[in-house]
Amino acid sequence: MNEAAIQRPLLVAIIVPVYNGGPGLTCCLSALVAARNSVPHELIVVDNGSTDGSVAIASGFGARVLHCPGPSGPGAARNAGAAATDADILVFVDADVVVSPDAVSKLVAHFHKDSGVAAVFGSYDDSPRAENFLSQYKNLLHHVTHQQGNRDARTFWGGCGAVLKKIFDELGGFDQRRYPKPSIEDIELGFRLHSGGYRIVLDPSIQVKHLKEWRMGSLLRADIFYRAIPWAQLILERQGLVNDLNLKTSQRISAGLVGGILVLVPAALLHLAIWFLIIGLLGVFLALNRDLFAFFLRRKGLLFAAATVPMHMLYFFYSAATFTVMWGWHVARARNAVKRMKQTG
Repeated sequence: MNEAAIQRPLLVAIIVPVYNGGPGLTCCLSALVAARNSVPHELIVVDNGSTDGSVAIASGFGARVLHCPGPSGPGAARNAGAAATDADILVFVDADVVVSPDAVSKLVAHFHKDSGVAAVFGSYDDSPRAENFLSQYKNLLHHVTHQQGNRDARTFWGGCGAVLKKIFDELGGFDQRRYPKPSIEDIELGFRLHSGGYRIVLDPSIQVKHLKEWRMGSLLRADIFYRAIPWAQLILERQGLVNDLNLKTSQRISAGLVGGILVLVPAALLHLAIWFLIIGLLGVFLALNRDLFAFFLRRKGLLFAAATVPMHMLYFFYSAATFTVMWGWHVARARNAVKRMKQTG
């Protein structure tokens, strides 16, 4: 494939979906306009029904502003932006991220170097803007997950990712009907890209700064209802888990360890010896996640790293619990379908 690398310059369109972007949109667009120095591109901002000054901010940066009835989700907004351009490469950037100076040029370079590449994405950097504990934990966790991910990916990320328009159009873009809210529409697109035999590259050197400030309520709501539930449904429908990113074998074992610890705690209140077993399971959990906790220690210090241990255990608990519930629902629905077929047959 490298010998057949594309020679001519490719036209690039950067598409930013926004809903009440606020000051973060200003930071986002400032970085994207600066990126024109290295990669000429068309900047398209798709307003998803904002009620603040997002449209005026986008216009002030010379962006081409489109309107998508909303709020109808980033999938619909990205699709609208893609339909409005004849560019060869679609670069998707979320309105709450700030790209590094070389992020866009690195994304585009992959398509010039290798004509076999259909999509490329990067990761968050290691210095999130919001300073509260949950924002630092969540955004740094995302950073480490993508830094350690397989370079030949089976997923896609719409926060900072690019895809060839002809392939995007061929696959029908993001599934905006199934995902009318911010969800896993980018992951699902990645599944279809990989299933279609297209190559997706994860380049961890392509980084953006996340501006989002997480609070416990917003984090749990997003992780459970907008990610864990639809992701579990997608996995069960496709009937397979991949050993990558959040689904690595070590992650699944960690979830099992957390479940085992929680089951044993009530018994440990009655039998002191069980605490030794719990301590042993906790030790295995720490060992499996040692690289993550070591990163937290280097980056943020001992107190922060120590605080992330129970938070990370909570993350595994609600993720595994959600998947278990969805698995039970999936099995029950399949059995009911078989039962109805037998009754009608």
